[in-house]
Amino acid sequence: MSTVAGLLLAAGAGTRMGRPKALVVDDDGTSWLARGVQVLLEGGCDDVTVVLGAAADEALALVPDGVTVVVADDWAEGMSASLRAGLEALHDSDVDAALVSLVDLPDVTGSVVHRVLAAGADRAALIRTTYDGRPGHPVLLGREHWTGVRAAAVGDRGARDYLAHHALVEVECGDLATGRDADSPGEVG
Repeated sequence: MSTVAGLLLAAGAGTRMGRPKALVVDDDGTSWLARGVQVLLEGGCDDVTVVLGAAADEALALVPDGVTVVVADDWAEGMSASLRAGLEALHDSDVDAALVSLVDLPDVTGSVVHRVLAAGADRAALIRTTYDGRPGHPVLLGREHWTGVRAAAVGDRGARDYLAHHALVEVECGDLATGRDADSPGEVG
């Protein structure tokens, strides 16, 4: 049986949001960090690593107990810095795959995560979620791809360039969520 780590990227400054998204708390008092961790665990990830950057000291207080935290010191470079830091943190573990998600996906649920993992979570996995045909997150990266993803990750593009040049499985989840990220305070629940 494969072991999957959830990798929640939450390092950005959230310039359009007006604050780091790692610090956002919904109207009901739920932090986006806590919700993101819960979604990954409910969906079937064995554990979760959160990558922080902007306002990392403040955000630490919102990370649930038992979650590994990594700080991407070069977070201002973009999503690629967070992704590289997260995969590097998992390098010496016995994890077979990393399910990469973002902190700002308010309608992605454990059902989406479960469907993606059910498509084949192993060391060779390369699986991207789609929403009505539009690529989105989470993305499942088998260990065999980590070195290539880290090398190809530049700026705010994350694994996009790597995925574009490799055979992958797409898992449609438009019936479960929109997969749209929230970029402004008016989108906070």
